Amino acid sequence: MTGIGELHTVDPARGEDSVLTDAAVVVEDGVVAWVGPAAEAPAADRAVDVEGRAALPGWVDSHTHLVFAGDRSAEFAARMAGQDYAAGGIGVTTRATRETDDETLRGLVAGRVADAVAGGTTYLETKTGYGLDVEQELRAARIAADAADEVTFLGAHLVPEGIDAEAYVDLVCGPMLDAVRPYVQWADVFCERGAFTPEQSRRVLEACRDAGLGLRVHGNQLGPGEGVALAVELGAASVDHCNFLSEEDVAALAASDTVATVLPACDLSTRAPLAPARELVDAGATVAIASNCNPGTSYTTAMNFCVATAVLQMRLTVEEAIRAATLGGAKALRRDVSTPGRPAVGHLAVGARADLHVLDAPSAMHLAYRPGMPLTWGVWRAGRREV
Repeated sequence: MTGIGELHTVDPARGEDSVLTDAAVVVEDGVVAWVGPAAEAPAADRAVDVEGRAALPGWVDSHTHLVFAGDRSAEFAARMAGQDYAAGGIGVTTRATRETDDETLRGLVAGRVADAVAGGTTYLETKTGYGLDVEQELRAARIAADAADEVTFLGAHLVPEGIDAEAYVDLVCGPMLDAVRPYVQWADVFCERGAFTPEQSRRVLEACRDAGLGLRVHGNQLGPGEGVALAVELGAASVDHCNFLSEEDVAALAASDTVATVLPACDLSTRAPLAPARELVDAGATVAIASNCNPGTSYTTAMNFCVATAVLQMRLTVEEAIRAATLGGAKALRRDVSTPGRPAVGHLAVGARADLHVLDAPSAMHLAYRPGMPLTWGVWRAGRREV
């Protein structure tokens, strides 16, 4: 690829020189083989001239809930009229999802993934969590494994109506975990009022860790809580939402390898206080931006929108927001470093997966300067053009 007017490599090895002008990228066998000035690019079998457009790594969306059916627009309307968000609405989606056949549900998930790719997302995670019994969580895990790059077990999303909470935690930690284990890489828990207590959350996370899964936490969304502290203590890869953080929470994240994942579209939809992304970055914490696509609080896969919101509302710079939505997401999934047979994602450097997002604009600043505009011109995943 040549003729790149502005290339955001997001390559940590380049430091402050990670943005190149008049650049080119050479791709071989799905990975980046060379990055640098277009005038110095080695010969290639085929060239794509993007004619001065800006390019960056594909978005890494590290937090989605794509395996669902049904509609919660009435809940959204009530929230816009002043009703507070509470976790209980998840049950509406659980019922609708259970009532939907496999073929239809697979089609819905595939459509959401296609929408994400069309907007520049080249790597994404999704969760179970709208089944909430062994059979349905297993079904969700299988469907998710066929559609997403990373799958998270979220049996601990909500205690189903009419079931004792402790008995349900036993189910999550035992038969449910055993059933989904072949299809998932991660485990998550909604550590929040109306969902799971810190003690219940710890039980779930420790059981899943012992089963070999990486850990994630939904935490500090609805109010101050112990989600961040629990995530840091147990070495979770990320803690997501992070709307209500104490100074101690921010300091703990900054001193840890746990990524603080912020979800700007969700914050707007729930009219919650925005997650303190600016304070987290200033403190030295690693921040990721994700879509949180789900039917109740963030029905979008548009990472361009999330990045624009992070700049316009959360006071990140465009470069910081791009980094959070690419390398930050990769770190939240522990995919920022290449391993044998598994190239890194979230940045453009030799050996990384050739995931590129080309904008129909001369500069990435247009993501925030022209919010809501269809700026994605082309998308390549592992060197193959998909948009």
